[in-house]
Amino acid sequence: MSYYDEISEGYNELYGEEQLEKAKIIAKIINPKENQLLLDVGCGTGHYLHLLNCQVVGVDPSLELLKKAKHGFFMQGRAENLPFKDNYFDYVISLTAVQNFDDIEKGLKEINRVAKDKVVISILKRSSKFDLIDSIIKELFKVEKKINCDKDWIYQLYKLK
Repeated sequence: MSYYDEISEGYNELYGEEQLEKAKIIAKIINPKENQLLLDVGCGTGHYLHLLNCQVVGVDPSLELLKKAKHGFFMQGRAENLPFKDNYFDYVISLTAVQNFDDIEKGLKEINRVAKDKVVISILKRSSKFDLIDSIIKELFKVEKKINCDKDWIYQLYKLK
């Protein structure tokens, strides 16, 4: 059983408020429309997704967290192997999940592949993988904005054409 399966009962209590704060910032950044499609990679319980006011698909490896998800369509899966067509989603987001990918570069390449253009990723500042993630992001995307948010950096990104 994974760490996130083990803490699923108290996940929203542990991380809920900080995830809501990041989701509020992201909602302002992307301002999605009801008919647009958004993918959340590493969505966890997705308790914040109602703030985004669009059609949501969430992917997470933790089945126990997904059982608590309510706002959108959710499926078990990994960032490194997203089962979607190229350029499928109007937006792709990932809140404080990238450092947990089994293969960070492959996961970010998959996010890049399925996004039409706009991507928002938050990275835990204290992650030992922060510099690696930052360098891969800069190789794959145009960094439009980097926002300081308490424990995370939020990157507003565009695909390189």
